[in-house]
Amino acid sequence: MEKIRINLYDLLISLSKSGDLVTPLLTNHQKVAYLSYKLAEELGLSERQQFEALLAALVHDIGAMTREEKLELIHTEQENVHHHAFRGANLLKEFAPLQDISDIIRYHHVPWDYGKGQYYNGDSIPMVSHIIHLADRVSIIHSIDNHTGRIGSEVTQRRDSIFRPELTDCLIKLLKIDYIWLDLNDQEPLNNIPELAETCDIISLGIDNLVEISHIFSHIIDFRSRFTARHSAGVAKTAERLSELFSFSPYERKLILIAGYLHDLGKLAIDNLILEKPGKLTEQEISIVRSHTYYTYQWLKPIKQFQTINLWASFHHEKLNGNGYPFHIKGDNLTLGSRIMAVADVFTAIAEDRPYREGMNRDQTVQILTNMVTDGSLDGNVVNVLIDNYEQINDLRIKAQTLAYEKYKSFTDNV
Repeated sequence: MEKIRINLYDLLISLSKSGDLVTPLLTNHQKVAYLSYKLAEELGLSERQQFEALLAALVHDIGAMTREEKLELIHTEQENVHHHAFRGANLLKEFAPLQDISDIIRYHHVPWDYGKGQYYNGDSIPMVSHIIHLADRVSIIHSIDNHTGRIGSEVTQRRDSIFRPELTDCLIKLLKIDYIWLDLNDQEPLNNIPELAETCDIISLGIDNLVEISHIFSHIIDFRSRFTARHSAGVAKTAERLSELFSFSPYERKLILIAGYLHDLGKLAIDNLILEKPGKLTEQEISIVRSHTYYTYQWLKPIKQFQTINLWASFHHEKLNGNGYPFHIKGDNLTLGSRIMAVADVFTAIAEDRPYREGMNRDQTVQILTNMVTDGSLDGNVVNVLIDNYEQINDLRIKAQTLAYEKYKSFTDNV
């Protein structure tokens, strides 16, 4: 199997789209990135700083977990506005290639406040943080009314109080350049910056980097809901062990670990009110929940190097009898990796503890898995291997989910 190398920019472009589908009211993160890049360029920052501004802008709201929190960021900047920025920074600082932009994200909602915004609790705030703050607010105004006159008026009113003066002046200059604001009407405005092609190759990720960043994104996926705060960790480790028992190579086991971490990526498009609904879901709500696998597939599809990972991740609700979703693939068209992921997902879902119920014991879990083999949903060979190694696999699941839950508690208790 050909080994994966992917540049960080391509990965963040794809993953940033997941945040934009939580609600159609949300600003497209590419627009914020495009405008941040243009402001950094106009200000005369180095090419490296321009690229950091772009990368940080793509994921600047990564710590905002719920639809409600994201909507608050559109309408107002409340006292707790820093919470999501600090959470996002704390996640990204654990990933070496993004450590340099973690502090940029941490402080991107600090107002200039007549110069006081140079520091926050004694820490010096990067210029790029202020750039993203301005680009973010301007992008929101632009999405409501793309008339440059209104943008200029609103930004000028907040000059020195909210926005750094020299950045405000740069923005006023950019308002006179027509193509920039026409570019912002594009759903993918970054495609209109041709010089990015060379710059984007600065940070190339190998398989171990991809395992790390997919693990980080599993937290973003799972931590939105206390019901699923540790689910992906259990699926990933279960799938990894099953793949080893089926003689997958060490490299392939890392691929399926990534797939496990990202398999529920599409749930970022699902409203928390549905994910955490205490009662029975309506048919429409069930349909919405089922759409998450489709979104996972579409978000990973542009990353050509992720083709195998995507098939394993996105098909975890397909069934051998063709009654799964979203593509109704059946039989031999489902690869062994996809079959392993399906078993890992069901096993983890029914065996794990959740706030509203305890996980099922061994006998109950085995019974459900066996029934799903009988009705043609799951692969019997994969289920049998899991049952034969039940205690070992379950211990791995529990350890992985315990660590994930400790991370979740730290994530929600601190900013």
